[in-house]
Amino acid sequence: QVQLVESGGGLVQAGTTLTLSCVASGRGFSSDAVGWFRQAPGKERELIGATIRSGASTYYPDSMKGRFTISRDNAKSTVYLQVDNLKPEDTAVYTCAGADKLHSIIIGSPGYWGQGTQVTVSS
Repeated sequence: QVQLVESGGGLVQAGTTLTLSCVASGRGFSSDAVGWFRQAPGKERELIGATIRSGASTYYPDSMKGRFTISRDNAKSTVYLQVDNLKPEDTAVYTCAGADKLHSIIIGSPGYWGQGTQVTVSS
């Protein structure tokens, strides 16, 4: 079983770049797809994007293309989320999640979740 722990959140200034990390422990991570989600106060959780097990291909919904970059380093059991040009509306809890199939993440039904990390963007 895989456990995920996010880090890198906090209070940040608008216009800056933030990189979040999702570190995995347990067997199976390197063979799973991993995605990032976020949930803002009062809003539904939304998918930011997801990467296949090799990291060679990443899926982003149209609404997330442009300022978000997902990458992974299987040697470090880590998936990263870089957010450029942060905006106050990026304030949310950011959570990573994994599944044996990319499709499971895309439809919002991954096999396991991290606990999330809060990002607050000040203007």
